[in-house]
Parts: sequence; C-alpha cells; structure tokens
Amino acid sequence: MPRFQAVLFDFFGTLTSPVQRGAGHRRTAELLGCPPDAYVEVLDRSFYERASGRFGGAEATLRWVCEQAGVRPAEDALRAAVACRLAAVRADTRLRDDAAPTLRALRDRGIRTGVISDCTHELPAFLPELAVAPLLDVRIFSIQVGRCKPDRALYLAACARLGLAPQDCLYVGDGGSQELTGAQQAGLTATRLATPDLVDHLVFNADTEWTGRRLSRLGEVVELVDGIPVAVPS
Repeated sequence: MPRFQAVLFDFFGTLTSPVQRGAGHRRTAELLGCPPDAYVEVLDRSFYERASGRFGGAEATLRWVCEQAGVRPAEDALRAAVACRLAAVRADTRLRDDAAPTLRALRDRGIRTGVISDCTHELPAFLPELAVAPLLDVRIFSIQVGRCKPDRALYLAACARLGLAPQDCLYVGDGGSQELTGAQQAGLTATRLATPDLVDHLVFNADTEWTGRRLSRLGEVVELVDGIPVAVPS
C-alpha cells in the first residue's frame, strides 16, 4: 500500500454509529402539522435535492417539504420545527467509540484528516461541538458545495484544501451514495467500512457492487496507513 498523506472520512455511519431517525423527527412533523409518515416519505425521496441545497436555507427547505406533504404551517411553527429538526439530527448522531482515537492516531503519525459528507443544513451547525471537530483538517459538506457524492467535485475540493493530489489520499466510507466508486474515480484510494452494525444504518444509493478493500472496524485504518495488511474480500 502507498504511504498516504491524508485520510478522508465519510461522516454518518463511518465516524458515527449507524443512524436511524429518532423520536425528534416525529415531533418535528407534529410541529408542522404534517402526518409523520408523509413527512418521512418526502424526506426520503428528496434527500439528494435537499443535501445539495436546491431549496435554499433550512426554513425554505422545510417549507418545501411541507408543500410536498400538502401542509402550510405558520411561520412561528416553521421556525420551531427547524430548531426541532436540528435537535433531532443531533440526537441521532453518536460518534463511534473509536472515532476520535482513530483520528488522533492518524494525526500523531503526521497524517492529515478530513470529512466529506452528504448532509443537509444541520451537520455544519453542530459538528463544531463534537469531539472529532478539532481533529479534522478539512470539512466538505454537500450542502455547501451544492453537489452530492459521487460527484468528483467533493473529493477534489478536499484534496485542494489540503494541498494534496488525489493519489496521496485514502477515502473511508460505509458505501452510501456510491461514495467509494466516486472517490476511486476521482483518483483517491477507497476502502469500505463494513462493521456488522451497519446493517441497521439509514443509507441511500449504496455502493452494493463494491469489491475492494474493507475494514471490519474503524481503527483498522491506522493499520492500513502503517502498512499492516488488511484483508481484501475474496
């Protein structure tokens, strides 16, 4: 394996435990006067449009979701729902126990780190509060770039901010959004995090055909950059 100068991580399901929508999302729908099932259906089918910022800011996006579900909340209810959704996404986000130790071990080796995430407005708002925040040299959010994985623009933006060529960077992700294929096509080396718990992860457009290198736990990425062999599935 090459000596990588940076490791770039997916966020949800990679640096975090598997994500499922918790009770806060039902409360958000209730504030909007929207049937929870209809609310979730719109969220699911519009993820990539919302994560690329197509509908504007957080309030405008939630207003669009309501229109799709056939409801028109008052402005004060909409503002309350935006705050409730932020709290709901934050509550769904639990860092893996080995996330911060893994990032710290990489940085101790002189390896730079970053995150590339398909996300809506909430993640950029609360990520600075998380334990991994000071351990990330670069943060690339689809909502700010205006594109989602597997668009090469996200990977190349991370490389550019680090001042590195794509071939100097390793990308690690659970495989959502065809992210591994996208990273590889952008010139990075990609590896899949395949922990058993990811069977319960909320994911869209998974990289189901990926046959490349896999990690059974997040901390194995440290062994990978150290040159310790990590199994490739047969």
